[in-house]
Amino acid sequence: MAQQGGGRFATTRWSMVNAAAHQSDVRSARALDELCQIYWPPLYGYLRGRGHDPDKAQDLTQGFFARLLETDSIRSADPARGRFRAFLLTAVKRYVINEYERETSARRGGRHVRLSLDFEEAERTYSLERRHDDTPERAFDRKWAAIALDRGLQRLREECRSAGKGRLADVLLPYLTDAGDLPSYREAAAELQLTEGAVKVAVHRLRQRFGAILRLEIGETVLQPEEIEDEMRELLRVVSG
Repeated sequence: MAQQGGGRFATTRWSMVNAAAHQSDVRSARALDELCQIYWPPLYGYLRGRGHDPDKAQDLTQGFFARLLETDSIRSADPARGRFRAFLLTAVKRYVINEYERETSARRGGRHVRLSLDFEEAERTYSLERRHDDTPERAFDRKWAAIALDRGLQRLREECRSAGKGRLADVLLPYLTDAGDLPSYREAAAELQLTEGAVKVAVHRLRQRFGAILRLEIGETVLQPEEIEDEMRELLRVVSG
């Protein structure tokens, strides 16, 4: 996780990109694995939105990330040129246009690169979340936003559990994101044996901490601090769109 203070933006996830470009480093494998886990579902959704069937989209997704590792092309990800998710989307477009998947399939036996990706779950969520008016780019952005929210919620849940407030998190975290039919604050208060006012305060504090965590997550993929708010606005736009 990035350091606090003046060096905050010197150790963002962009450093993971650099680490992933050095094949002999054990840390590079962990870096690439985390990058893949964050970004492969949006790319899979993008490829499905481009009209590729599930099998083809799976092969392209695997081949794309294998290509990044095999060729060191991840070195070309430059934070000064834009956000990492934009780099990936541009890179996968070029990969598909140039049919790199065929070349990768022919050569993949040398490195035996194969990533463990749950395509069955990815296809299920893609089918559930797909909208008729979607462009592939919208599907990519929406999945990116969903993963950012999920990672933020998971981190907040872990913080609460570490502080002995796991039950509070289980009951109140849904109020941070769900727009569905939730119990009233009075009902939540009864379940937690708190006053309704205490529940409102707790939700407010959780919401503030959730926003701070999301900014930390987004801060991992931008170069300048002022870009965080732009990305936050984009995330909110995607989620509410």
